[in-house]
Amino acid sequence: MHLKIITHERVVFDEDVDEIYTRGVDGEFGVLKGHVPLMSALDIGVTKVLQGGNTQLFTTMGGVFQFKDDDAIILTTTAERGSEIDVARAKEALARAQARLADAAAETDAKRAEAAVARAMARLKATMNN
Repeated sequence: MHLKIITHERVVFDEDVDEIYTRGVDGEFGVLKGHVPLMSALDIGVTKVLQGGNTQLFTTMGGVFQFKDDDAIILTTTAERGSEIDVARAKEALARAQARLADAAAETDAKRAEAAVARAMARLKATMNN
């Protein structure tokens, strides 16, 4: 089957794969060749791709997953290969987001801080395979 991960700015990934695991708004799910057609809104998280015994991790910051006729497409605002992520920078972003969350006075600030924490944690999780 084939997977494309696309953002507004670039095609992050465009290759044949054996397995895809990602995080939808209703929970994590996996797709293998021959899966029934599927469309899901994506949550902030990590997409895991298996290719011939190799594993690649990508951050996916929301978006849409579509699968039909062994073609999968992820359309997302931001996606990064785990191997491209600067771990030190991601840890700093997580610390800043957690500090904002601890100091959040208004509920809207808390929601923004929670989203920032989720993004930073996804970036760190995507580096774990590298």
